[in-house]
Amino acid sequence: QAQLVESGGGLVRAGGSLRLSCTASGSTLSINDINDNDMGWYRQAPGKQRELVASISKTYSANYADSVKGRFTISRDNAKNTVYLQMNRLKPEDTAVYFCNGKLRWGYEIWGQGTQVTVSS
Repeated sequence: QAQLVESGGGLVRAGGSLRLSCTASGSTLSINDINDNDMGWYRQAPGKQRELVASISKTYSANYADSVKGRFTISRDNAKNTVYLQMNRLKPEDTAVYFCNGKLRWGYEIWGQGTQVTVSS
């Protein structure tokens, strides 16, 4: 019923910044479900487990992994059906594929296709 599409990944030098965007599309009902639930950004580096980077609730309360706290900021604009991840002071260890996650009713979750972030030293 819905899709999440990420954009904004790329190759940057250490200390640089990127802003990732994730926009939901689909039925009005599905979009309403997404906007009424938490959204999150996850990342997976080669040979590593997928990890939660940041999440944001429907009331705009944000949580961050310790490794990114103070450097990354998650935000959402429900009018645009979009969640953002502002990534500042990037480090080589931030290199990963970043995935957007949203929740629908009945316990169903959807994921974006992923966007590659590569940080060179």
